[in-house]
Amino acid sequence: MTGDSWADRSDRDLGMDCRIPRRDFLNGMALAIGGLALPDWFSSLDLSGQAPEQAAYYPPALTGMRGNHDGAFAHAHALRDHAFWTSAGAPKPTGERYDLVVVGAGLSGLAAAHFYRQQVGARARVLILDNHDDFGGHAKRNEFQVGGRTMLGYGGTQSIESPAKYSSVAKRLLVELGVETKRFYQAYDQALYSSLNLGTGVFFDRETFGTDRLVAGMGSPSWPAFLAKAPLSVAARRDISRVYTENVDYLAGRSRAAKRALLAKTSYADFLTKIVKLDPAVLPFFQTRTNDLWGVGIEAVPALACFEQGDDYGNPLPGFEAMGLREGETGGKEEPYIFHFPDGNASLARLLVRRLLPEAIPGHTMEDIVTARADYGRLDDSRSAVRIRLNSTVVRVRHTGPAKDGVEVAYMRGGVLQTVRGAGCILACYNGMIPHLCPELPEPQRNALAYGVKTPLIYTHVALRNWSAFQRLGVNQIIAPGSYHPYVALDFPVSLGGYKFPSRPEEPMVLFLLRTPCKPGLSQREQHRAGRAELLETNFATFERNIRDQLARMLIPAGFDPARDIEAITVNRWAHGYSYSYNSLFDPEWPKPERPHIVGRQRFGRIAIANADAGASAYTDVAINQAHRAVGELVSARK
Repeated sequence: MTGDSWADRSDRDLGMDCRIPRRDFLNGMALAIGGLALPDWFSSLDLSGQAPEQAAYYPPALTGMRGNHDGAFAHAHALRDHAFWTSAGAPKPTGERYDLVVVGAGLSGLAAAHFYRQQVGARARVLILDNHDDFGGHAKRNEFQVGGRTMLGYGGTQSIESPAKYSSVAKRLLVELGVETKRFYQAYDQALYSSLNLGTGVFFDRETFGTDRLVAGMGSPSWPAFLAKAPLSVAARRDISRVYTENVDYLAGRSRAAKRALLAKTSYADFLTKIVKLDPAVLPFFQTRTNDLWGVGIEAVPALACFEQGDDYGNPLPGFEAMGLREGETGGKEEPYIFHFPDGNASLARLLVRRLLPEAIPGHTMEDIVTARADYGRLDDSRSAVRIRLNSTVVRVRHTGPAKDGVEVAYMRGGVLQTVRGAGCILACYNGMIPHLCPELPEPQRNALAYGVKTPLIYTHVALRNWSAFQRLGVNQIIAPGSYHPYVALDFPVSLGGYKFPSRPEEPMVLFLLRTPCKPGLSQREQHRAGRAELLETNFATFERNIRDQLARMLIPAGFDPARDIEAITVNRWAHGYSYSYNSLFDPEWPKPERPHIVGRQRFGRIAIANADAGASAYTDVAINQAHRAVGELVSARK
């Protein structure tokens, strides 16, 4: 049966009526959809504002809409829209006092608490507040039960990328947490998919290319042979093959510096058509290849950035090989993209929580953290020096006392507006929200903090009954340039500790799908704003139908049945995803001290600012480095 014959498939054909878990959270409390049973702990919740994190509370196992789940952002959006304080009333003091209050329980906030205790002492009292129902921020853990086994996925940040390039601070933290990166050379099976003759395929969708067709073996055995099967024009096939195979310096005669300067101001789309002189018909083939790293298409990404940052999945963008663009070439081999826990960097967050609250997560090693079950009821224990309080949206941070010698933090939890006090505060949250939380900041600093607009994105995981269809098609990853999800892949093959990766196609599998909502024609920041609005307006049912439809169109020729083979779906919605990195096509070239992230992150009295946003780079080591800097600034101010 061909993909085209399924053009008018019904919801029943797709399995929209199947009883998979579809549970969303609202203010940290699960609501059942479609007649499914509520979690065991739901019936015991006190909806008047008491803590829901009881013994059976376990967010990683929830499916449906995750990431920025419903209820996690309502108060923040009201604050942003200047509507919160008109109806909030006066906050109720809890009477709690801490040495440090951290806003944000992502990797940067957790690392800040760790660094603070290192510098001040283990007896320091620290409270970490987060608006989500789970800790870790974008380092989110997704769990599935399929065929009697637990399957893991990453709801956000994937991997420890290029750990050899980490700062001494970040490297030392990995050591302190017990992470030995060399272990991944054994844990990550780099030969699994190739041993099964699986590679990269391209799915050409009928809306963009006129017909639904999956072509396996991207570039193999040769580009002309691969493209001969593609529904592309003769000119497009010829030119795609040319840019991948010819060894030409398209800017010959210019110095390296001149080439780099030109490519920094030229989009990759213009590079292909105006410099390489390809037929514009090639652009749909490449259009979404930059979505994963930048959250926008090739018309809004500098060609130089495409050259410098490449592709983590083994499919670099072509055209630069003979141009001599590298400066300071060392000849050293790049580290492979293998430093990946089965749940991504959620394991780093869990290791940090274990370090801060050993009683909350049992075990002692990087291996046993993978299968350890966190006890969420121990996170906010009044007997602990460190407390992590989830489902708590901070709405105001301000200094107290005439000497500004302390900080009051107001937050909403369970419908109750409360305050705590701290000797200091670290804002490890989305930097764009800080002007709303802390309006006493100087105007230039508020404007700088508001400049960066995080990349909206969707990390979806689909638990499959098996992955035999992928084996039959000869693919482990699929580039889908015109589809709702432009990238689809089998999970990273990692077995660590007691967790064993499903190495046989008849076993269950977690499938990864990526979507970044783009609006070509706008600047990167404006595309991100429009994409954020789209994500927040899209309900789970819409995501689910698009997932089922796309998988059916790609995989049904190999025997896949979306109604039979899909066990569960988790949509990790990040309306505020990657930290904003400057784009030379749109952003000014500020002197370094005047760059918005540097102006914005300056300490203000007893308030310091962390998060990867403060480093203008969406990488784990940046989040760690910014936490260390913020702690250092705050501790120095105490002396």
